[in-house]
Amino acid sequence: MSLQLWGALLGAAAAAGVLLVASRLLALRRADLATRVLPYLRDVPEVVQPMSAAAHDGPSGAARSVFGPLLRQAADRLEQVLGGATSVRRRIERTGADLTVTDFRIEQVVWGLVAFGVAAAFSVLEAIREPGGALPLVGLCLLAFVGGVLLRDNRLTAAVREHERQVLLEFPVIAELLALAVAAGESPVAALDRVARRSRGALSSELATVLAQVRTGVPVGRAFDGLAARTGVPLVARFAEGVAVAVERGTPLADVLHAQAADVREAGRRALIEAGARKEVLMMVPVVFLILPVTIVYAFWPGLIGLRLVTP
Repeated sequence: MSLQLWGALLGAAAAAGVLLVASRLLALRRADLATRVLPYLRDVPEVVQPMSAAAHDGPSGAARSVFGPLLRQAADRLEQVLGGATSVRRRIERTGADLTVTDFRIEQVVWGLVAFGVAAAFSVLEAIREPGGALPLVGLCLLAFVGGVLLRDNRLTAAVREHERQVLLEFPVIAELLALAVAAGESPVAALDRVARRSRGALSSELATVLAQVRTGVPVGRAFDGLAARTGVPLVARFAEGVAVAVERGTPLADVLHAQAADVREAGRRALIEAGARKEVLMMVPVVFLILPVTIVYAFWPGLIGLRLVTP
């Protein structure tokens, strides 16, 4: 295939993409008849969302506004192939993100398409440079799409680990603040409100969710039980269960919170000692291969120079 034909194909594809995006943007600029009329009909319930909310709902709102049906179909097909919606939903809850399984699948499709596009551009350049051998390039594009989908799943798992690490780092301080507020005479709900307003972080967001549930009528014990079921950190789950039991049975809550904070600090100290013991051999690598050779050179080099000077 000649270079001119490749240029014509690429130009046609780029023009079609620009026309598609421009037509969709023009359609989004003007609200439809239902959106303009329904707010003025008092006897008809308003069921249409505002255009700004509909256009930016979710992390992939802009892409879904333009390519919504296609992305949703691709996400449904990807869900049928991969499965594991329960695991994905559980990991999303553990990250504290405002996502649904469908939103996550759409993000996976978008990541896969971006990787596919990069691989396709490289394949086109390679085909222009060396014609022939298109089958390996097609396989490269497919592998790139699969890699993008799997990379998004890997990033979700990494986000879960990072969220749990942040929760563990914040937990002793949050528990001590709750204990101080309760010991000062505040109720558990007032203590939660004070701590959630004064602090920022992953655990503070979880406590804000618990506080919102309590304010909507959920009992404090049940709200903390939900936190224990939602979080993936055993120490935080034990803390939530302890607070729920203390509230239901009337045991001193401040003592429970102090004990939980001490347990978390001790667990962190023990985890640090275990990590140091596991990496003891790895920590010897710079000593053996960097510091020790330099020490030997400094020790023996002057003697070697002296021997060369006195040797006839």
